[in-house]
Amino acid sequence: MSSLNTQTHNQFSSTSTWKIKLLYDGECPLCVREVNFLKKRDAGRGLVAFVDIADGNYNPDANGGVDFETAMGRIHAVLPDGTLVKNVEVFRRVYETLGMGWVYAVTKLPIIGAIADFIYGIWASGRLALTGRPNLATVVAKRQQRMECNQGRCQID
Repeated sequence: MSSLNTQTHNQFSSTSTWKIKLLYDGECPLCVREVNFLKKRDAGRGLVAFVDIADGNYNPDANGGVDFETAMGRIHAVLPDGTLVKNVEVFRRVYETLGMGWVYAVTKLPIIGAIADFIYGIWASGRLALTGRPNLATVVAKRQQRMECNQGRCQID
């Protein structure tokens, strides 16, 4: 079985165990810190599938059709039925899945939820700069260049 087929097979075969698939940026130190915390809370139960969108093998088709650029702009998650969730709703659902729903429970209130999404939007827009990384367009262009090089289509200037 090829690497891609193995990856796809593993993602589909694990569908029966995970309750939510969290798409995260593995090159963001703050994101990785949060994911490491959540992995400890998951404690190997497999309730949350953690998918690093920065991995060169990231496959949008296996992750709700969320392409790299979209995933980098806002946090997304995929439910087992294929439903996409984004923004603060992702955190609320992941924390609920791991038995810590109380952390984000207040964001279920309409006004608080709207404020939380607004604040998250500010964070998402500035996340790359706050972590010392280039802007989204540059990150996407560099990824595209790496992907083309990996497929043997590099251009040397």
